[in-house]
Amino acid sequence: MSDETGSGPPDTTAQEWLAGFAAVIGAPAPDAVVTDALLNLAGAAAHDSERIAAPIACWMAGVAGVHPEEALERARQYVESRAG
Repeated sequence: MSDETGSGPPDTTAQEWLAGFAAVIGAPAPDAVVTDALLNLAGAAAHDSERIAAPIACWMAGVAGVHPEEALERARQYVESRAG
Protein backbone atom coordinates (compact mmCIF):
# COMPACT_ATOMS: atom_id res chain seq x y z
CA MET A 1 0.00 0.00 0.00
CA SER A 2 1.37 3.42 -0.92
CA ASP A 3 1.41 6.20 1.65
CA GLU A 4 0.31 9.83 1.32
CA THR A 5 3.68 10.85 -0.10
CA GLY A 6 3.25 8.56 -3.09
CA SER A 7 6.16 6.33 -2.16
CA GLY A 8 5.74 2.62 -2.52
CA PRO A 9 3.91 0.76 -5.26
CA PRO A 10 0.47 1.98 -6.30
CA ASP A 11 -2.53 -0.01 -5.13
CA THR A 12 -4.36 0.36 -8.44
CA THR A 13 -3.56 1.04 -12.06
CA ALA A 14 -4.23 4.44 -13.56
CA GLN A 15 -7.15 3.00 -15.54
CA GLU A 16 -8.67 1.47 -12.40
CA TRP A 17 -8.27 4.71 -10.46
CA LEU A 18 -9.76 6.80 -13.27
CA ALA A 19 -12.73 4.40 -13.62
CA GLY A 20 -13.39 4.61 -9.89
CA PHE A 21 -13.03 8.39 -9.84
CA ALA A 22 -15.33 8.65 -12.87
CA ALA A 23 -17.99 6.76 -10.96
CA VAL A 24 -17.58 9.05 -7.95
CA ILE A 25 -17.98 12.25 -10.00
CA GLY A 26 -20.64 10.84 -12.32
CA ALA A 27 -18.64 11.16 -15.52
CA PRO A 28 -17.42 8.63 -18.07
CA ALA A 29 -13.86 7.40 -17.75
CA PRO A 30 -11.69 8.49 -20.68
CA ASP A 31 -10.95 5.96 -23.39
CA ALA A 32 -7.44 5.39 -24.75
CA VAL A 33 -7.77 8.12 -27.41
CA VAL A 34 -8.90 10.75 -24.90
CA THR A 35 -6.28 9.65 -22.38
CA ASP A 36 -3.54 9.98 -24.99
CA ALA A 37 -4.78 13.43 -26.05
CA LEU A 38 -4.90 14.62 -22.43
CA LEU A 39 -1.40 13.35 -21.73
CA ASN A 40 -0.11 15.08 -24.85
CA LEU A 41 -1.95 18.29 -23.93
CA ALA A 42 -0.38 18.15 -20.48
CA GLY A 43 3.00 17.55 -22.09
CA ALA A 44 2.63 20.53 -24.41
CA ALA A 45 1.76 22.80 -21.49
CA ALA A 46 4.50 21.46 -19.24
CA HIS A 47 7.23 21.67 -21.86
CA ASP A 48 6.34 25.22 -22.92
CA SER A 49 6.00 26.62 -19.39
CA GLU A 50 6.17 25.55 -15.78
CA ARG A 51 4.99 22.00 -15.09
CA ILE A 52 2.03 23.23 -13.07
CA ALA A 53 0.41 24.33 -16.33
CA ALA A 54 -0.11 20.67 -17.35
CA PRO A 55 -3.03 19.69 -15.09
CA ILE A 56 -4.50 23.18 -15.20
CA ALA A 57 -4.56 23.16 -19.03
CA CYS A 58 -6.45 19.85 -18.96
CA TRP A 59 -8.91 21.28 -16.44
CA MET A 60 -9.39 24.39 -18.59
CA ALA A 61 -10.19 22.29 -21.65
CA GLY A 62 -12.76 20.35 -19.66
CA VAL A 63 -14.39 23.48 -18.23
CA ALA A 64 -14.51 25.00 -21.72
CA GLY A 65 -16.10 21.84 -23.10
CA VAL A 66 -13.32 21.44 -25.65
CA HIS A 67 -12.66 17.81 -26.59
CA PRO A 68 -9.12 16.79 -25.59
CA GLU A 69 -8.04 16.14 -29.18
CA GLU A 70 -9.18 19.64 -30.20
CA ALA A 71 -7.58 21.14 -27.09
CA LEU A 72 -4.31 19.43 -28.00
CA GLU A 73 -4.42 20.87 -31.51
CA ARG A 74 -5.11 24.35 -30.14
CA ALA A 75 -2.29 23.98 -27.62
CA ARG A 76 0.11 22.98 -30.38
CA GLN A 77 -0.96 26.02 -32.40
CA TYR A 78 -0.44 28.22 -29.36
CA VAL A 79 3.03 26.80 -28.74
CA GLU A 80 3.97 27.29 -32.40
CA SER A 81 2.71 30.89 -32.37
CA ARG A 82 4.90 31.64 -29.37
CA ALA A 83 7.99 30.16 -31.03
CA GLY A 84 7.71 32.21 -34.20
